[in-house]
Amino acid sequence: MDEAMESINSHTHRKSGATSGQVVAGGNEEGSGTHQLSRPLDVIVDKERDSLIICDRSNKRVVRWSRHNATRGETIISKIDCWGLTMDENGSLYVVDFGKGAVRRYQREESQGIVVAGGNGYGNR
Repeated sequence: MDEAMESINSHTHRKSGATSGQVVAGGNEEGSGTHQLSRPLDVIVDKERDSLIICDRSNKRVVRWSRHNATRGETIISKIDCWGLTMDENGSLYVVDFGKGAVRRYQREESQGIVVAGGNGYGNR
């Protein structure tokens, strides 16, 4: 997999503009096993660990998959209504928790994270 833009949504999982592709995570029917995904919404590349971090929304988890022939993912954050992901230059992972109306920051090896935006219920503006 190259550094080109990858896209993901809950029904089609392919590189933007590609006419063919290679499954690099999941691909074992929709489900909750460590070898499966269910309605993934976002994916980012963790260059330091040479892995993909995937927002696996219906399973309410964030998973890490190696970019090299992985057959299963590792759950790195559980019980989160993940909607989006990004990573800063320090390796901190930011996750949009749609269910709680918050953005949480997770430093490396941290599973709880702290609220850095929102978290006070849904707004109207």
